[in-house]
Amino acid sequence: MNYCYLDSPIGPLLIAGDENAVRCIEFPKNGKARRPEPGWKESMRGPVSEAVRQLREYFAGVRTEFDLPLAPEGTEFQRTVWRHLQDIPYGERISYGELAKRVGNPKASRAVGAANGSNPIPIVIPCHRVVGSNGKLTGFGGGLPTKEALLALESKQLALMAGK
Repeated sequence: MNYCYLDSPIGPLLIAGDENAVRCIEFPKNGKARRPEPGWKESMRGPVSEAVRQLREYFAGVRTEFDLPLAPEGTEFQRTVWRHLQDIPYGERISYGELAKRVGNPKASRAVGAANGSNPIPIVIPCHRVVGSNGKLTGFGGGLPTKEALLALESKQLALMAGK
C-alpha cells in the first residue's frame, strides 16, 4: 500500500492506495495527521498521485467531480451505499432517509447512516453531503466542523459558478 499526505484546508489528509486504486482517505485527528498502517510505503505513485492532484483541484474550487479508480473495502450493503453517495451532485444535500430510499430500503436510514459513517474514502465518496431529515448536520468521521467546511466550500463554488 502506498500513501502520502496532502495539506488541505481541513488539515493533513492521509491518502493510501495500491497500484490499481485509492483505498482510503483519512482525516486528521485532533489536528494531527493520521499515521499510516505498518508496512505501508510513502510514495506518490499511481492512483495516490492522481488523488492528490484531484483533491487539490477540489479544494481550489475547480473540480466538482472525481475520476479516480476506487476500491473501498466493506460489506456488499456498505459498497451499495457508497455507490449511491457518488450520485449526489456537488453542492447538494440529501437526508439519510432519502439515501435509504435510493438504496432501495426506505426503512434502513440507521443502517445507511452507519454505512455512511464507515466510508473509507470521504470527500471523493461524498458522505459529507448527507444530513439529518431536518437539514441539520449530524455525525461525520472528520468532525462536524470539517463537514460544515466541505459543504461551505461547495456552496461557495456553486454561487461563484452561478455568478459567471
